[in-house]
Amino acid sequence: MRKLTHDEISQNRLKIDTLHKAKKIPVTVVLDNIRSSYNVGSIFRTSDGAMIEKLFLCGYTPYPPNKEVLKTALGATESVNWEHTDNIVELVKTLKNEGFLIGALEQTSQSIPHYDFEKLDLTKKICLIIGNEIKGVNDKVIELCDFALEIPQYGIKQSLNVAVAYGITIFRIRETYAKCFPEYA
Repeated sequence: MRKLTHDEISQNRLKIDTLHKAKKIPVTVVLDNIRSSYNVGSIFRTSDGAMIEKLFLCGYTPYPPNKEVLKTALGATESVNWEHTDNIVELVKTLKNEGFLIGALEQTSQSIPHYDFEKLDLTKKICLIIGNEIKGVNDKVIELCDFALEIPQYGIKQSLNVAVAYGITIFRIRETYAKCFPEYA
């Protein structure tokens, strides 16, 4: 075994000019008042790696051209379709009216483990909402959700860093689509 060179890895990667040909998973991600520019940049990079359809940055979530977002995203702000909007409640209502199944990455009275994502109706487009580092997903938004996913915690802490939790969850979702639908493999 040997570590691959940057050139070897790059040979099998998409380029910006061919990105439109790639099959993206039918998942739109909404960030609900994320405080940290570095978390947002990390979420951009992870969203690129998982090939989501779109990223919405809501409320006071930092967005490009914020210097720290760009630094951490390492160019993913160019490869991920994104948009900023102030009103998350109106956005979620619009997505729901467009037929999206709305979910939150949040600990709720009815949340299911993230590894049970395949139990959802995967024939619908999915909207996954990621909440604020301290307060989580806004209660008004939770009321609009069809489901909630959580990552079980086994230590003394109640949660993970928001960017880490998103990474774990979105790649589980990506893996589920690849398993259930050959076109995503």
